[in-house]
Amino acid sequence: MSKAQSTNNIGIISAKSQVAQVRTRFAPSPTGVLHVGGARTALFNYLFARQNGGKFVLRIEDTDKERSKKEYEDDILNGLKWLGIEWDELYRQSERGEIYKKYIQKLLSEGKAYVSEEKEGKSKSVIRFKNPNLKVKFNDEIRGEIEFDTTELGDFVIAKDEETPLYHLAVVVDDFEMGITHIIRGEDHISNTPRQMLIQDAIGSPRPVYAHIPLILGADRSKLSKRHGAASVNEYRENGYLPEALVNFMAFLGWNPGDEREIFSMDELIKEFSLKKIQKGGAVFNTDRLNWLNSQYIKNMDIDKLTELCLPYVSSRYPAAGSQREKLKKIIELKRERMNTLAEAGEEIGYFFEQPEYEKEKLLWKNEKDLNATKKHLEKISELLKNLDENNFMSQNIKNAVWDYAEEQGRGNVLWPFRVALTGLERSPDPFSVAEILGKEETMARLKRAIEKI
Repeated sequence: MSKAQSTNNIGIISAKSQVAQVRTRFAPSPTGVLHVGGARTALFNYLFARQNGGKFVLRIEDTDKERSKKEYEDDILNGLKWLGIEWDELYRQSERGEIYKKYIQKLLSEGKAYVSEEKEGKSKSVIRFKNPNLKVKFNDEIRGEIEFDTTELGDFVIAKDEETPLYHLAVVVDDFEMGITHIIRGEDHISNTPRQMLIQDAIGSPRPVYAHIPLILGADRSKLSKRHGAASVNEYRENGYLPEALVNFMAFLGWNPGDEREIFSMDELIKEFSLKKIQKGGAVFNTDRLNWLNSQYIKNMDIDKLTELCLPYVSSRYPAAGSQREKLKKIIELKRERMNTLAEAGEEIGYFFEQPEYEKEKLLWKNEKDLNATKKHLEKISELLKNLDENNFMSQNIKNAVWDYAEEQGRGNVLWPFRVALTGLERSPDPFSVAEILGKEETMARLKRAIEKI
């Protein structure tokens, strides 16, 4: 531990890190759900600990009994588990009262803290830290050397009484008792550091290494909020984002590997992550980038796994999908190239499960006015497909059967009404792929229905 040195009657404390197994921590308060900012802090601590063969500690700071809720703690734990951020040790401050009491009594007995009578409103007593009025200086791994004159802090409150520690004391005691070597947290905590360093010195705690990471900003460079499109981690899960994509996205909020690579697995992030490559400026949250990343993971995922993940989003709209797994797999394979989220798997696919409804005029291609000509094209398609065997009713075979006719008559004139007859939509996958999934019998029935509409 560093010692105070007299300089112009004001001591200077310089931070020196301890040499030990790396131990990091994420310390959320269960007074709200887990958001991207907190999850990114947890991720950076997790990556650093794993990279250095250390331990990642999860500490639930639930001393605020009025605002702390079990449902919020569950949200935090479930969100971290879903992201794959696995903790090695779990603590709750609400279960550590005797430990804090011991330190409060020690500080009081050594004259480093004292009971103070407060005169505001009803007279009450609190416990204040006796500020030695030092300059404190530490080297932040991201921001370099930072120095504070603690004189202006005065004698600050560290506990309501011997049973009730406040934030700064509880944090310092926990970090000391849990052997935390590196504190990686948001830059909004920089102002907390001088008070905590004074308490560290008073209780005989070694100085951890500090790294204050940039805040996450919206596109307008203001602090990230719901109005920027940000959601809680579990909302992203419900909206069809993949944990791998969200982890990849969060890792790049303030960090990058220094080259053009954009797709990183958790194992690759553990290997590549570096505090030295974290930027000082704010990290801008970009939903379009998150969507792009998510789409890349969807495109490259095993189709069976992807189908399983998409099933809840599809079956909530179309209950029959659950019993038609092979059909659903073909639908997902067809849609995946255009999907940004799993939730989109259930959008605009009703035509696969039920007859589409549309007005006959929708069958007309662009400036075509003659419904009889369109009817003739649909009849010809039916005739060409009639000879295809059910077992060979594959998209390429279907395309081969009608392509020459479409080229001769104009592709739009022939393929547009074919698409609408099958889907009822102006935009959909190509009609050959749709026909394969529907099967010959249903395809022929829909063509017949379109002809009859005209």
